[in-house]
Amino acid sequence: MIDLYYWPTPNGHKITLFLEETGLPYRVQQINIGKGEQFAPDFLEIAPNNRMPAIVDDAPADGGAPQSVFESGAILIYLALKTGRFYGETPRERTEILQWLMWQMGGLGPMAGQNHHFSQYAPEKIPYAIDRYVKETNRLYGVLDRRLADRRFIAGDDYTIADIAAYPWIVPHDRQGQRLEDFPNILRWFAEIGERPATIAAYAIGEKIRTTSQPMTDEEKTVLFGQTAASVAPVA
Repeated sequence: MIDLYYWPTPNGHKITLFLEETGLPYRVQQINIGKGEQFAPDFLEIAPNNRMPAIVDDAPADGGAPQSVFESGAILIYLALKTGRFYGETPRERTEILQWLMWQMGGLGPMAGQNHHFSQYAPEKIPYAIDRYVKETNRLYGVLDRRLADRRFIAGDDYTIADIAAYPWIVPHDRQGQRLEDFPNILRWFAEIGERPATIAAYAIGEKIRTTSQPMTDEEKTVLFGQTAASVAPVA
């Protein structure tokens, strides 16, 4: 059994997408990031960067003690190795997948995340910041659209963890100031992934949590966006 420490964000959706595709048994442990649950000492033992998602696998491949993993990209690689799914078969295939996984982790995710912050959550609307991140998100969409011009999925003909990582960051394209109609190859790829049964099931999990949670308050925004080193300092 895998315990998934989760909240319905793009990074959280990555892991439910993978788990639903493979049928690995798992249970969701909700980490309400607006309530500051990511700073709980027991969670920091699992995820020292005080971010979800994280997992604890009580049946790792080596038969040893339960294995904890934090960072969504590392979790996807761990689960891909565990299951032998969505990670290619040859070193060349895996290099293609890893390049695009790192592209998402280092580019699409952080830049779209800043886009979300300044356009949706920042108490002060700063035109330069909004323009900067909307344009950089647009550039990254252009990179992905060119990549998908001559292949079905990001790394080739097969659906992989590169697609699983990128898809949730394209879902909120409207909030990012992007029109999928401007990127026909992304539009085709996005529609195909959205129709997968595992995608539908994964997003239903997130939607159920969203419908039972309240809109984020100003206090919760302070918790979420006002983090400093003191947030993860050991208790004296």
